[in-house]
Amino acid sequence: MTTAGTVNPDRPGQPHRDDGQITVLFLGYVVLALLLATVVMAASAMYLEHKKLLSLADGAALAAADSYLVDDLQGGTVPAVSLVDERVQAATESYLGKSAAFGSYDHLEVGEGTGSEPGGTAVVVLRAIAHPPVVSFLIPDGIVIEARATARSRLTQ
Repeated sequence: MTTAGTVNPDRPGQPHRDDGQITVLFLGYVVLALLLATVVMAASAMYLEHKKLLSLADGAALAAADSYLVDDLQGGTVPAVSLVDERVQAATESYLGKSAAFGSYDHLEVGEGTGSEPGGTAVVVLRAIAHPPVVSFLIPDGIVIEARATARSRLTQ
């Protein structure tokens, strides 16, 4: 009797060899783990890019909300601001230009819906293209990310 393994039915008297079969299983698990790590890394990178774009949109919305003029103040007992869409657009583009955001993001643009809402609220929508790491060759055009931020000026007496 041999102690190396079970008896091989094809070759009586010789042990059954399982050598090398665990290597295939191990390699399969390694490939699966690497794929999972790549997907998690790409998703995390997209999340972080979105958060950075959202932070930029927040700053642009704040700058746009503060772009009112004294002539824009509405009459009444409580001072209120009324914003104009064109001024919100101009303040947003000025903020993006001063912060050098156009060089930091691929195809950064001010999106549809940027403007003002009733109550002196400035709405800024930004769009950019993000490229996930490692798998960018699978998505050469990148992934479009969008961030929407609102800000309101509040005046007190």
